[in-house]
Amino acid sequence: MDGVHPPAFVRNVTGNWGDAGRTWLADLPGVIAAVARQWDLTVGPPYPLSYHWVAPVRRADGSAAVLKLGLPGAAHLAAEATALDFFAGRGAARLLARDDARGALLIERLEPGTTLRGLVRHHDDRATAVLADLMRRLHRPAPPGLALKDLAARTADFAAHLDRFPGDAPLPRDLVIQAMHRYGDLCASAGSRVVLHGDLHHENVLAAGREPWLAIDPHGVVGDPAAEIGPVLYNPLDGDEPTLSLLMPRVEQFADALGIATGRVVAWGFAQAVLSEVWDAEGGGTSPGRALQVALALRPLLD
Repeated sequence: MDGVHPPAFVRNVTGNWGDAGRTWLADLPGVIAAVARQWDLTVGPPYPLSYHWVAPVRRADGSAAVLKLGLPGAAHLAAEATALDFFAGRGAARLLARDDARGALLIERLEPGTTLRGLVRHHDDRATAVLADLMRRLHRPAPPGLALKDLAARTADFAAHLDRFPGDAPLPRDLVIQAMHRYGDLCASAGSRVVLHGDLHHENVLAAGREPWLAIDPHGVVGDPAAEIGPVLYNPLDGDEPTLSLLMPRVEQFADALGIATGRVVAWGFAQAVLSEVWDAEGGGTSPGRALQVALALRPLLD
């Protein structure tokens, strides 16, 4: 809380939000203190930081929670709060309080908090079963007026990438075009539309006390339930887990567990993997990674 922030955190914030991010970082110690007073919190040292300031806290009654701060008005933070509020603790951490004016969320702390990633290497089928069960529990139709974007809005991200990068770097242009069209077709042909976590994968599922596993950090979108599978197929993004050899067993297990045609799981996996690389390029990444490998592995299997 001394105003000194990790360099990677500063780069991420200023790279995404420019001058607004620099102002927010300068104001952050005061915001932390104000929110702590408002909600009567004792604030601990922050967790490793990426794009938001996140730290363990104690409430006045002694209960444990997590404080998450971001730029006020940032769409992602508002969508996360709205999704958590909608899930209401069913398959996900509970939202305890929100202050949109300060960009503050108070969230249930999940303990012991180990991630589902630990099961990938030796028990990936068990990890996949956990994720499929969470999908069944999280997915419910959105009520009228719920302030979450439609999944189809992400199609514009492909188009923006094609405008910015006219050639075959950092991604093959024909691959991005194919994924953009497939993504739009999948959204248009959805048999139902539900509230989605939007970024459900092994590192966004934690071991908890009131339930064995609960989801955190939703992006919060509305769309085809099958779209939720995509991020699982190319995660974990780093490390040496055998993601490619696990790819088709995951596809088949999700198809069976959720009653979705295998071809649709493959198509969503392909389109979402390319979208992940599009987002990475937008954030300044220049070396396509594991998601591209997954997209290229799934491409020949498209109907």
